[in-house]
Amino acid sequence: MLNRSDVEDLIPHKGTMCLLDRVLSWDALHISLATQTHSDANNPLRDSTGLRGLRAIHLCEYGAQAMAVHGALLARLHGQSTEITPGMLASLRAVKLRCDFIHDLPSELIVHAECLHASDALLQYGFRVLHQESLVAEGRAAVVLRH
Repeated sequence: MLNRSDVEDLIPHKGTMCLLDRVLSWDALHISLATQTHSDANNPLRDSTGLRGLRAIHLCEYGAQAMAVHGALLARLHGQSTEITPGMLASLRAVKLRCDFIHDLPSELIVHAECLHASDALLQYGFRVLHQESLVAEGRAAVVLRH
């Protein structure tokens, strides 16, 4: 559906900091994306020593970027500017990680996000990350929007 350059056009994260490769599907409440960036030695979230790799806690950032892509696609659908409204991650809740590190997972990750609440001031999403159809991480994220 949408490739990496399309994703980069929708969110402020560019280059290696854009963690999502392509949009698989989306609707008014859900989005699913695929990525292989977790296995990239140049992933900017990797341990700076290079010895430990990429921790699973960083999947929360993958979920947050999925939220941003979804919001931009919804704005485009409604004829609004796709310029992202600045926001601040206010909370992460019910985060469950099924492993410690993700850099050595051999296949792509599938990132799902579901809009649970949206207003002019606050967004709340649930997210899930799968590897080979097995759950790797899940949680909820809330973002306070600054206008």
